[in-house]
Amino acid sequence: MISFRQKGDFSKLTRFLEKSKEAVRLGDLDKYGREGVAALASATPVDSGQTANSWYYKIVNRNGTATITFYNSNIQNGVPIAIILQYGHGTGTGGWVQGRDYINPAIQPIFDQIANNAWREVTKL
Repeated sequence: MISFRQKGDFSKLTRFLEKSKEAVRLGDLDKYGREGVAALASATPVDSGQTANSWYYKIVNRNGTATITFYNSNIQNGVPIAIILQYGHGTGTGGWVQGRDYINPAIQPIFDQIANNAWREVTKL
């Protein structure tokens, strides 16, 4: 016969397992972040390549919710270039340069992949 005696509680083990679980999820988000940056960079209209090379992401984990946000750091004279490429902009002579929707089609497959993988995890039960 085998018997065990335990004194105390499992709070340290529980805390370790909860952190491990969070690390796995954040690791997945890191993978999606890298894929999103690559998709955005490849879809960004290229003149000098500066805007395409300026994509990055941040992951924030707060109150049990993790978010991933994509940014572009190419700002000229206070104007975010990625945004004016997306939505269009006026010219100095009164003209208008039509925007091109490149962000949404580039990032949508990444969002779909996140949703599909999350659904797969939920339905594993």
